[in-house]
Amino acid sequence: MVTSHDGLPLAVDVRGEGAPTLLFAHGFGQTRGAWNGAADALATLGCRCVSFDSRGHGQSGRLPGGDYHMDQFAGDLLALAQAQPQAPVLVGASMGGLLGLVLAGEIRPAPFRALVLVDITPRWEAAGVERILAFMQAHPDGFADYAEAAERIAAYLPQRRERKREDQLRPLLREGADGRLRWHWDPALLEGVVRESERYQPRLLAAAARVDVPVLLLSGERSDVVSRDTVGEFLKLVPHARHVEVAGATHMLAGDANDAFTRQIATFVHDIFPGGAACRPAIPQEVH
Repeated sequence: MVTSHDGLPLAVDVRGEGAPTLLFAHGFGQTRGAWNGAADALATLGCRCVSFDSRGHGQSGRLPGGDYHMDQFAGDLLALAQAQPQAPVLVGASMGGLLGLVLAGEIRPAPFRALVLVDITPRWEAAGVERILAFMQAHPDGFADYAEAAERIAAYLPQRRERKREDQLRPLLREGADGRLRWHWDPALLEGVVRESERYQPRLLAAAARVDVPVLLLSGERSDVVSRDTVGEFLKLVPHARHVEVAGATHMLAGDANDAFTRQIATFVHDIFPGGAACRPAIPQEVH
C-alpha cells in the first residue's frame, strides 16, 4: 500500500526490476488485476511494471461520504508517477488513459516518458459508455454466488471464450453483511465521476493538443467506445501519435487480446528507448 495525497491507502503491485518503468492505470470499475497478464509478460521482457487500484476501487481506500472528483484521481496518478525512479511510460485504459492525457498535456515537464492510451480518446462514443454504465448499474443487490456473477459477466462479454473462475472473481467482488456478493467499487463513484466526465471533454481536447511525448493509441477493432471519427480527431490533435487497431478486440482490449496488446506495447517501448534492451518483443509483430 501507498498513501494518496489526501490520506487514502492505494493498493500497488510492482513486478520486475528493470527499466523503463511502466505505470498501469485501469479503467472505471476495474482493478489492477486487469493488467496481470500484460504486466507479468512485460516484466519478463525486462520492464519494471507498476499497477494500482484507483481510489474507490478494489483494495484501495474509499472516501467517507463518497465525494469523488476527477482531479482526485489525477492527483493520485501524478503522485505515483513522481514516486518512480524515472518518469514512467503510462499505460492507461479508458479513465486511466484520460487522466494520463490531462497530466501529460497540462504539466511541464510531463510526468510521463510516453503514453499508451488503451481504447480511449478525448471524445468518446456515448452509446458505448452508456452500455458499460448500464452493466455497472444492473445488479445493485449483487449476486447470490460466484457462479451467478460469472454467468452475468459472460453475458456481458460474449467475445470471451472462457468464463471467469471463482479465484478470478474474488478480487472483483465483496461479500456484504447479507451474504451477497457485490462489485469491488464504491457505488458512490457512479454519481461523482460519471457526472463530471462529459464536462471534462473540453479540458481533455485542449490537453491532447499540448502533448509532446511519444504516444501510442491502441484501439479495439470491435470497440463501441472509440470510432474512426474519434480516432481521426485525436490524430489531428496529436499528429505524432502512433495508432494501432487490434483485430477482434472490443473496449476490453487487454482482456480480449492480451498477447497482441502486450506485443504492441513492447514494440513501442523498445522503439522509444533505442539501443537498449527495454521490453524487446519476444515474438514477431502481427500487422492488422
